[in-house]
Amino acid sequence: MKTTIQFRSLMISAAFICAVPSVGIAQDAKVGNIAVNGAYTRATVPGQAAAGGFMKITSNGAADQLISATSTVSDDVQLHTMTMDNNVMRMREVKQIEVPANGAVELKPGGLHLMFMNIKAPLKAGESVPVKLKFAKAGEVEVKMPVNAPGGHGHGPKH
Repeated sequence: MKTTIQFRSLMISAAFICAVPSVGIAQDAKVGNIAVNGAYTRATVPGQAAAGGFMKITSNGAADQLISATSTVSDDVQLHTMTMDNNVMRMREVKQIEVPANGAVELKPGGLHLMFMNIKAPLKAGESVPVKLKFAKAGEVEVKMPVNAPGGHGHGPKH
């Protein structure tokens, strides 16, 4: 019973973070041939168990893979994808996110994204979340993701 309630809470949280528009100033970072632009997350409500992380990742050279992410706001940061299947949102963990050679991948609501699981405390608008991204070839880079207010409109990954 407890597992069912936790799963339901997680799915409600996931639906909330994927549906609400964002605001704020995005953080940029670079490691090797990889550039990270427009990184952000969203404020959470008390009791919300998960939060999403979004950004654009560009390779100015060889293909690479985002293979993991870590953060102090959560003991478990997962790489996720979300798809709609017969009007049902399906979210699942992926082992890596491909970054094409001389191309880009966008982590955005409703698609590929980071998932901060079992967050330790609510994320508050105006704060920033430190996230360490690990790439197979380029190595590690830390990005400070601004926490945007839920329900606002504004900046996401740069295009």
